[in-house]
Amino acid sequence: MSKKSVYVYRSFERFWHWFQAMLIFFLAFTGFEIHGTYSFFGFRNAVTYHNIAAYLFIALIIFAIFWHVATGEWKQYVPTFVHIKAQLNYYIFGIFNNAAHPVKKTVLSKLNPLQKLTYFGLKILVIPVIVSSGLLYMLYRYPQRYGIETLNVQSLETIAIIHTIGAFLLTSFVVAHLYLITTGETITSNLKAMLTGYEELEIKDDQTSPSIE
Repeated sequence: MSKKSVYVYRSFERFWHWFQAMLIFFLAFTGFEIHGTYSFFGFRNAVTYHNIAAYLFIALIIFAIFWHVATGEWKQYVPTFVHIKAQLNYYIFGIFNNAAHPVKKTVLSKLNPLQKLTYFGLKILVIPVIVSSGLLYMLYRYPQRYGIETLNVQSLETIAIIHTIGAFLLTSFVVAHLYLITTGETITSNLKAMLTGYEELEIKDDQTSPSIE
C-alpha cells in the first residue's frame, strides 16, 4: 500500500459544497436576527436577505440533485450499517488514541457509514422540512399580498416552530461538520481536499486508482 494524490472531489462538487455552506451560514445569521437574537441588518432587511438566500439555496438544491443523478454520485449517500460499529468506536475512542480510520476512503466510496446515515437523514428529512416550512412561511406572510389563500393557514406558529427546529438541526450538523473536518489524516487534509479536489489516499501498489473527469 502507498499513498497517492487522487482527484476525489470534482469542481461542481466543491462549488456546491462551499456555496451551500456560505448560504447556510448566511441563512442562520439572518434567521437569528429575524428571531430577535441581535440587530445587524435590521428586521426588514434581514427578512429580505433571508428570503433571497433561501431562493438561492433552493436553486442550488435543484442543480445539485440534477448533478448527482446525472453523474451517479447519489450512490455515495446510500446508507449502510456495515462497519458502523467500528466507525462509532473510532469517533468515541479511537480518534483520541491515533487509531487508524476503520473505513478507507476511495473515489467510489467517499463517505464512511456514519456520514452516509447523517447525509441521508439531512437529504430526506431535515432539508425537505426546512425548505417546505420556509416556503410556506415566505409565501403566506412575506409579503401578504402574495399569500396563498388556498392553503388556509390559520396560524404560522406551528410552521415557524418546525422551521426553527429544522434550522437548529442544520446548524448543529454544520458545527459537528466543522469539528469532523479536523479529523482527517492531518488537521487540514480534509479542508485542503475540498479546496483543491485532491486527497492523499491509500492505493495498492498493483492497483490503479479510479479516476473521475
